[in-house]
Amino acid sequence: MTTPSSVPPTSEPWPDAANHPPPAVPADAAASGPTVWPAPSAGAGAGNERPAGRERPAEPLFPPVALPPVGPKGPATWAGRLRTLPGRTWRGREDDPRWVRPAFLGLLLATAVLYFWNLTASGWANAFYSAAVQAGSVSWKAMFFGSSDAASFITVDKPPLSLWPMAVSARILGLNSFSVLAPQVLMGVGTVAAVYATVRRRSSALGGLVAGAALALTPVAALMFRFNNPDALLVLLLTLAAYGTVRATETASTRWLVFVGVMLGLAFLTKTLQAFLVLPAFALVYLFTAPTGWGRRWLQLLYGTVAMVVAGGWWVAIVELMPASARPYIGGSQDNSFLSLTFGYNGFGRITGNETGSVGGGNRMGGGGGMPGGGMWGSTGPTRLFEGDIGGQIAWLMPAALILLVFGLWATRRHARTDSARIAFLVWGGWLLCTGLTFSFMSGIFHQYYTVALAPAIAALVGMGTDGLWRARHRLPYAAVLAVTLAVTAWWSHQLLGRSAEFVPWLRWAVLIGGLLAAVALLAAGRITGPIGGRIAATAGLTALAAGLAGPAAYALDTVSTGHTGSIVTAGPRVKGEGFGPGGGRGKAHGTFPGFPGGQNGTNGGGNGNFPGGGIPGGRNSQNGQNGNGFPGGAFPDGQNGSQNGGQNGAFPNLPGSQGFPGTGTEDGRGGFGGGMGGLLEGAKVPSEVADLLKQDADKYTWVAAAVGSQNQASYQLATGEPVMALGGFNGSDPSLSLDGFKQLVAEGRVHWFIGGGGMGRSMGGSDYSSEIASWVESTYTAKTVGSTTMYDLTAAPKSAG
Repeated sequence: MTTPSSVPPTSEPWPDAANHPPPAVPADAAASGPTVWPAPSAGAGAGNERPAGRERPAEPLFPPVALPPVGPKGPATWAGRLRTLPGRTWRGREDDPRWVRPAFLGLLLATAVLYFWNLTASGWANAFYSAAVQAGSVSWKAMFFGSSDAASFITVDKPPLSLWPMAVSARILGLNSFSVLAPQVLMGVGTVAAVYATVRRRSSALGGLVAGAALALTPVAALMFRFNNPDALLVLLLTLAAYGTVRATETASTRWLVFVGVMLGLAFLTKTLQAFLVLPAFALVYLFTAPTGWGRRWLQLLYGTVAMVVAGGWWVAIVELMPASARPYIGGSQDNSFLSLTFGYNGFGRITGNETGSVGGGNRMGGGGGMPGGGMWGSTGPTRLFEGDIGGQIAWLMPAALILLVFGLWATRRHARTDSARIAFLVWGGWLLCTGLTFSFMSGIFHQYYTVALAPAIAALVGMGTDGLWRARHRLPYAAVLAVTLAVTAWWSHQLLGRSAEFVPWLRWAVLIGGLLAAVALLAAGRITGPIGGRIAATAGLTALAAGLAGPAAYALDTVSTGHTGSIVTAGPRVKGEGFGPGGGRGKAHGTFPGFPGGQNGTNGGGNGNFPGGGIPGGRNSQNGQNGNGFPGGAFPDGQNGSQNGGQNGAFPNLPGSQGFPGTGTEDGRGGFGGGMGGLLEGAKVPSEVADLLKQDADKYTWVAAAVGSQNQASYQLATGEPVMALGGFNGSDPSLSLDGFKQLVAEGRVHWFIGGGGMGRSMGGSDYSSEIASWVESTYTAKTVGSTTMYDLTAAPKSAG
């Protein structure tokens, strides 16, 4: 009986590997349980011919495989490994057909071409992070802390690890759109390779290639691996952690379990607690399946935990122990503490919706006019990830993944505890369920692009399940499961494509018809003997692959052909019913908020909802909103070049400045809100005359300007290359600097200009320091309008002294 480990035998991976036998495994690891069917005899399994007089025997769904040679370890082997690396990279496994490694390398090349295509069309993408990259490219201190500006006034509202590759790239290639976004593309290619390698350890090359292609063509992956949010690095690290978990369970390897801990710790330094959504699944899988005793398993998990704490905690310890005066303010926090940011605004607040200082923090919008069951971030529940425009981001293959997960666990139900096939399904299935259920029911800030964290798990489950069912397709029950899975996938793609009916309208019917025909052909192929049955199966398989991936591929191609900017971005074409709101990012006829009309020339919305009176129309030339909880008094009329102050009552009174709600986004709103929410969700368009004015005598000042809100600040900093102070952080609601503190900086001549507009102030449940500063500046200094921008020269004589 062979062992149920994860790796087929290979050629020598480096010199002298043949002298090192496979690692020993406990006896219970060798008992993988009965195979589903007897293995074919030497002659009976060749081709598609059925042996005369009896039914063709089928291969087992997930046959046991053997461990490879471990090879020599240590520095003495490094020279040999490097010398043989090119040949091993090209050839791959000795027992693989020669097409396998070229196909894998071709998959990586195609992924790179797809993701690099039209990359710079997104410009600075999310200017909030691009400004921090600019700061880090000129200041090591700003790079270490993740500061928004080179003078290190305030940090971004995330840990800084995702910024470091971009800052290094900018130092090498210069600061530009390509140097900021190229690292994300490389992370995407690396994630595809990691998914392939993990699936390939237990499945055939077919399973690995299907998984890699499914990941590469997932629309939200095509978006986020070309965008400078932290999600690209997060997904890469989590995928490497999944790979390490699979490796650790093969021989109860402490070394690989420590590797998993390091990856999760680094993922924490990328996007805090989201990194730990997969932790329960990975830990439980190892605890119950590793081929060693209970005591050693617990001890190894302790080692992995220590590695995770060290890898993720060293930077936190430095920040928390350093005097506040020696470092920037921790953006997103209300008390200048990274720990409170981690467990509040970026942590449990995302689950409960109580995120003081955030968009909607401390004042969730629900009840009579909000979204049913989910506040201002959309409805929650088990169908959330399939609904609206979220489905088009990630859900194309999710039904197939869930079906194949259930089937894979059923097919391995009698296998040994340590069976590697079941372990692989548990690792990826645990990832999908833990993360997917959290996203489905969280009440706090939720954006569509978060779902990229599900893409590797969905792709891997589809690859592994397809591999097993394809191997057993000659047996009618399993051919039926494969056919049903394909039919469901084709029907679901037809439904998703129908949500953007004007986008390639013929494709939805081609996918449905092609998928259904392929499903029928797969059922028939196993009943037909001889070469004809083989040809039918091959044709049906290729058609099934095309039908399953055509929908997401079309969305992915649409995504890479379009630039995306701002804080809220979505993949693919416009979708029917997509909301214009913090969860939407594109104006539509009927959006998330009942009082929001949509389109280019919207009028007032309905009289109900969180923004009655249509306080925020979906486009240009809108009428004012009049009454209600939103923006009374018509706080945001007409929207191209700024808004008048709001009324005295309501959620957002007296917002100063020039940005307004609608304005600078792309025509269909793909880039987000376009200067919306006072520059909260996307920065302002900076005229050249404003940039030139800010750069005058820039070396005399610590900050050439101050602006409320980091997105607003980022626009001016990127336009000038000079430090700009982001008062109040991302939302303008952080108590980062009091009015007295700002007056002192002005008196010392450290800030030159104040730029009007931006931020949401205390209405978001945070500090009103920024509003106080803005009011003081407006009442003290004379406004100067340059283009469409209102500016105040803080070095000029105050009005009272005039």
